[in-house]
Amino acid sequence: MSDWLEHTVQVEVDRPVERVWSMWSDLEKMPRWMKWIESVKILPDRPDISNWELGSNGFTFTWRSRILKQIPNQIVQWESIDGLPNRGAIRFYDRHHHSTIVKLTVAYAIPGIIGQVMDNLFLGRMVESTLKADLERFRTYAEGATD
Repeated sequence: MSDWLEHTVQVEVDRPVERVWSMWSDLEKMPRWMKWIESVKILPDRPDISNWELGSNGFTFTWRSRILKQIPNQIVQWESIDGLPNRGAIRFYDRHHHSTIVKLTVAYAIPGIIGQVMDNLFLGRMVESTLKADLERFRTYAEGATD
């Protein structure tokens, strides 16, 4: 049996929502700012399905994800359909065309072996800290990109 942990973090990016959306929506570039994500590959014949690989401290996890809901400049919601159980959403809030709030919610099931080795509270703090740092890296990436 698995325990589910959920985390929500957010950052304000000094760019219009259309630009921030466009940059985040290019999932295959996500390893540039997501520390643990090794690769993301969109299936050529199914753009709503992607293969993910996560690596951290000698552990490697893979999963296939499906986009459940996508509204441009507002939200992408997903869930894993095999591999590491996870789900979540990334939301974009337009701040009057000057900046964008990016809010990421991620939930994941802790595989049995990890749950036996690591305290859930410690793991949760570590993941949340990493997600916050990932969003900070995204902000730097998005604000530094040129047209």
